[in-house]
Amino acid sequence: MSVPPPAGSGRELSNPPSDGISNLCFSNHSDNLLVSSWDKSVRLYDASANLLKGEFLHGGPVLDCCFHDDSSGFSASADHTVRRHVFSTGKEDILGRHDAPVRCVEYSYAAGQVITGSWDKTLKSWDPRGASGPEHTLVGTYPQPERVYSLSLVGHRLVVATAGRHVNVYDLRNMSQPEQRRESSLKYQTRCVRCYPNGTGFALSSVEGRVAMEFFDLSEASQSKKYAFKCHRKSEAGRDTVYPVNAIAFHPIYGTFATGGCDGYVNVWDGNNKKRLYQYSKYPSCIAALSFNKDGRLLAVASSYTFEEGDISHEPDAIYVRNVNEVEVKPKPKALPAAAPL
Repeated sequence: MSVPPPAGSGRELSNPPSDGISNLCFSNHSDNLLVSSWDKSVRLYDASANLLKGEFLHGGPVLDCCFHDDSSGFSASADHTVRRHVFSTGKEDILGRHDAPVRCVEYSYAAGQVITGSWDKTLKSWDPRGASGPEHTLVGTYPQPERVYSLSLVGHRLVVATAGRHVNVYDLRNMSQPEQRRESSLKYQTRCVRCYPNGTGFALSSVEGRVAMEFFDLSEASQSKKYAFKCHRKSEAGRDTVYPVNAIAFHPIYGTFATGGCDGYVNVWDGNNKKRLYQYSKYPSCIAALSFNKDGRLLAVASSYTFEEGDISHEPDAIYVRNVNEVEVKPKPKALPAAAPL
């Protein structure tokens, strides 16, 4: 029996996927929302109108999705394919293939390329303008130290997080080798990496209830600013339960960020001031993915069991779209020290 969602969790979208939600992302141009799922589908919603506008099926579970523009998008599947979807016509084609499930897909506006990461331990870049046929669209293949788990882009920078806690930082203008090869500062497996909107670094989360705040600049002054913090944990009767942090989403205006964990909570953080700004009411299931819309007024939340405890009975997979109040995401000004008496 499903439990009704708590008040204040946002508006639940109709026609959700019928299996685990792997990702959701808003368009940069509208309130269109693209959703990928283990039910082998990619769904396009108008999040404001609560309308399912289109659906595309793969030959296997879909592990990631992203927009190209408002009229088309890309998806990455466990059937080893990278696909392009044209929303207005319902047309789709195979952009290319990996040798194993494709875990991540991102579109780089700076390079005009699609970047994919796979469990075949490679990164590939594709030119979606290439003539039809994968051999014409492949720009390059870049070996990785391990299976790719998460990707993030900001400007010409690309951050790749793999198994084995490796983190590679690339400049998209010269992909011949990583600009930096790093190791995660967290002790456990990486779950998600997301670049800061201002381009100075990235946040990285692990399966062990922690987030690390990292900086690209290797100078001592910049590196001294990096830190990690614990989150998505609970303590009961002297026993700590620690949850994976599955999702990170940055607010496009304020640069604050939301995290989502297997504890069913979404927290909002001010990374500069090292403070939690807000915690939303608990969702019915794990938080599998998060995305702010283009102006940060809406936050899409995937409440979807991520199978950490195996195939057990769980709440139905659902997508909530909540209106974001400024107080939840705007950094609070630092209190000034009281002026000395004259």
